[in-house]
Amino acid sequence: MNTFGHKLTLTTFGESHGVAIGGVVDGFPAGIKIDVDFIQNELDKRRPGKNKFATARDECDRVEIFSGIFDGISTGTPIGFAIFNQNQKSNDYENLREIFRPAHADFTYFKKYGIRDHRGGGRSSARETAVRVAGGAFAQLLLNEFDISVKSGVFGVGDVMADELNWDLADKSEIFALGSENKMKELIMKIREEHDSIGASVLSVASGLPVGLGEGLYNKLDAALAGALMGINGVKAVEIGEGINASRLKGSQNNDQMDSNGFLSNHAGGVLGGMSSGEQVVIKTHFKPTPSIFKSQKTQNLNSECVDFELRGRHDPCIGIRGSVVTTAMIRLVVADMLLLNSCANIKNLKKIYR
Repeated sequence: MNTFGHKLTLTTFGESHGVAIGGVVDGFPAGIKIDVDFIQNELDKRRPGKNKFATARDECDRVEIFSGIFDGISTGTPIGFAIFNQNQKSNDYENLREIFRPAHADFTYFKKYGIRDHRGGGRSSARETAVRVAGGAFAQLLLNEFDISVKSGVFGVGDVMADELNWDLADKSEIFALGSENKMKELIMKIREEHDSIGASVLSVASGLPVGLGEGLYNKLDAALAGALMGINGVKAVEIGEGINASRLKGSQNNDQMDSNGFLSNHAGGVLGGMSSGEQVVIKTHFKPTPSIFKSQKTQNLNSECVDFELRGRHDPCIGIRGSVVTTAMIRLVVADMLLLNSCANIKNLKKIYR
């Protein structure tokens, strides 16, 4: 499936080494001012080649919007856009034409489709996430109308954990670090010099959500968020609120008690019964080490023969860094979709519209 969402949908297309990647945002309400500079700024955060902590592939990632906007305002029709690829080096992947890279999607994509696009993984490449970032930026323009915000920062690289949660630092940091920035950078560079890679963990917070976003059973807010985030390349685990730590607590420790002013804690991470509680939605997303490493490895070729190979090309030493920008985008898309779905949750809402 290449379409995400229910009421607000994002359909993406394109491959890593194709002409372009792009998307169509459908279900976006009419009458919203489209801030193209904001959308481009979000793409710039994720853009490759901007510093030594990311891949050297130097793409400008300029978004071109083709439809759904008139005089700077959304028309309610599908918003189509594209980001043209300009810095592919397909020859770097020639030695992979008949080889499966360890820990990549090469093997499963070939077994499923019977076609081997060896140029950077084709459709399975994280290059596609630039489209999600653009789609998430459109979603944020809708969320702005309701004073809902989403932010993310890196709180762990390998075994180096942030010594604080400084969101101002994350906004300015080259690696979006919430704390311990220098130690994280030192580790990433050390790992890079060793021709290896390292994993990372990202903390995200969504604020301003009204109570009741999410469906009670089969489209719960936390389940939708976890599904969206697990769909990002390289994500291996997602936690909501206390997450795995909740399994170590007693009920008396984990319960969020209430007084006349509201909740006294937020162990639930802003979600109760699959619906937003009105508290901040707190999420941790954990990325595996970049599977593209420059060390000799064993793998199979198309004939199922064991071979040794060494990777060439340009790759991130830590995918969680730029991945943090994608987590923000996917949370935005989920929350915006839930916001629209909730508009017809009861008869009072419908009567406000039609009477």
